[in-house]
Amino acid sequence: MSAMLEIKDLHAYYGKSHVLHGVDLTVGEGEIVSLLGRNGVGRSTTVKAAMGMVSATGSIRFKDCEMIGLKAFEIAHKGLGYVPENRDIFPTLTVEQNLMLGEKKKGLSRWSLDDMYRMFPRLKERQHVQAGVLSGGEQQMLTLCRTLMGDPDLIMIDEPTEGLAPKNVELVAEYLLALKNRGISVLLVEQKLAIALEISQRVYVMGHGAIVFEGAPADLRANAGIRREWLEV
Repeated sequence: MSAMLEIKDLHAYYGKSHVLHGVDLTVGEGEIVSLLGRNGVGRSTTVKAAMGMVSATGSIRFKDCEMIGLKAFEIAHKGLGYVPENRDIFPTLTVEQNLMLGEKKKGLSRWSLDDMYRMFPRLKERQHVQAGVLSGGEQQMLTLCRTLMGDPDLIMIDEPTEGLAPKNVELVAEYLLALKNRGISVLLVEQKLAIALEISQRVYVMGHGAIVFEGAPADLRANAGIRREWLEV
């Protein structure tokens, strides 16, 4: 499987604080890869660096093009999508207006409004409602779908299940598998081990700004030491 996203020796900084220490990570075509770890270890910084939102050194190659030095909108135009943890919606716009803002030039996307509404019927029911009054789960669906309307080839999703009811967590898992089935690669930043192990082909575990484990979900299930030291609270 060829690598769609390839991160090598990535270092990132917030001011004088050295946050990432030589991160290596790859995501292949049509693959779901999870980046696991406790809060504050650098997972979100890794995806923000890939999106050009954090000062970084090293190499971030997407579809064999170097992303270091590009602005976030230039990276998005190349087909790299990003769903932030804070559900960055426009609260005074309707659900449908939010979705339309994410749309690639008409007719050029693999995804349509109808696709979004089929995947999440609840959004169709709420299409004319202001996004600010949606529940947390509905806002998460909206953010995911708006990013998808931009027709990314790879989508990086930061903590999509945070604060969601169990029923909505399952919905997000189904959504991510649906993306994979449409040929879209996924880099999932997640704390919930169960969902990551259920849907991922490979997992990385991060600790103190570096990758401390890489392998298949079965390898992580079998490695109690890694789970105990780097994942369990």
